[in-house]
Amino acid sequence: MTADTVGGVWSYAVELAAGLGICGVEVALVTMGKSLDREQRTHISGLKNIELFEGSYKLEWMNDPWEEVDLAGEWIGSIAQLISPDLVHLNGYAHGALGWNIPVLMVAHSCVYSWFRSVKGHQPPPSQWGEYKKRIAEGIRGADFLVAPSQYMLNELSDIYSVSFIGKVISNGRSRHRFVPRVKDPFILTAGRLWDEGKNIKALSSVAHRLPWHVLAAGERMEEGEKIGVYWLGKCSEFELASWMGAASIYALPARYEPFGLSVLEAALCESALVLGDIPSLREIWGESALYVDPDNNEELVDTLQSLIHKPWLRREYAEMARQRALEYSVSKMTLSYLQLYKELIEWKKGASSEGKKGVMCA
Repeated sequence: MTADTVGGVWSYAVELAAGLGICGVEVALVTMGKSLDREQRTHISGLKNIELFEGSYKLEWMNDPWEEVDLAGEWIGSIAQLISPDLVHLNGYAHGALGWNIPVLMVAHSCVYSWFRSVKGHQPPPSQWGEYKKRIAEGIRGADFLVAPSQYMLNELSDIYSVSFIGKVISNGRSRHRFVPRVKDPFILTAGRLWDEGKNIKALSSVAHRLPWHVLAAGERMEEGEKIGVYWLGKCSEFELASWMGAASIYALPARYEPFGLSVLEAALCESALVLGDIPSLREIWGESALYVDPDNNEELVDTLQSLIHKPWLRREYAEMARQRALEYSVSKMTLSYLQLYKELIEWKKGASSEGKKGVMCA
């Protein structure tokens, strides 16, 4: 299983690997992006089913990454020769094109082109991203099966890359034992990369002074001296973030782009009322258990937050609905869905090989 160490894919991969360990599955975890930090090493130190292969190659969504992506491909191939896995689980796209002779499951967490469509008003990325589009399409073609955490993301890939694939939705999961409700305090929390236009945290920053409650933000910002209109908590550890979420009465993320949104799930498990960007993916995942705002309408954002602040009964109602919905996205449910799919892919590949052809698999 490949994993990106600089985003939410890491949390997803560790949760899934831990769940697979309970089911007796051994995982060779192959990391790229940057070296693991202390907290990340702590996460996997107690997981005896994980063998770590740590790399620092650039990821495909970074600037000018392709030489390192190709080197990473050779490295991943050598690991596969060493350990002879039953299946490859890719949490990226480009390495699907390596010509694997074992089943390849690819998980689509996000992509540059769908980000641009959502954030820049369907404006395509600059021309230098042409190689990215080509590589991602080639990678998808090389995979046997594609999974995404939302139907929105599957639809985007089909529309953008014009590649036929067999796929399904498997929702992400998060441990309810890590993210638990606490006594609520009167503040609004948001989390994510403050510089990411897709998260749209700047909308909260611009209206924070109009709200009777403080707005707290956890996450990285582009420049240390950058002015922001919220109380910045810095980059928090998982334990610190869980503590803040447990105490937050409201979690706000007026996102323009969010294929799933692990931070929203974490806050919902902590029983915070949710105010989210009114985009197809978040509507799909949270249904009637959240309040939604137009990401470009700051007045609507203020009015919605004010309504929750001044109506405790409404806030409690949405907080309870959010937690009930969040409990549906369990790690065990996610793990069993992947485990069943792994088994089906392995059996299908064996059957196809014995017939001397690739064959057809049904989702």
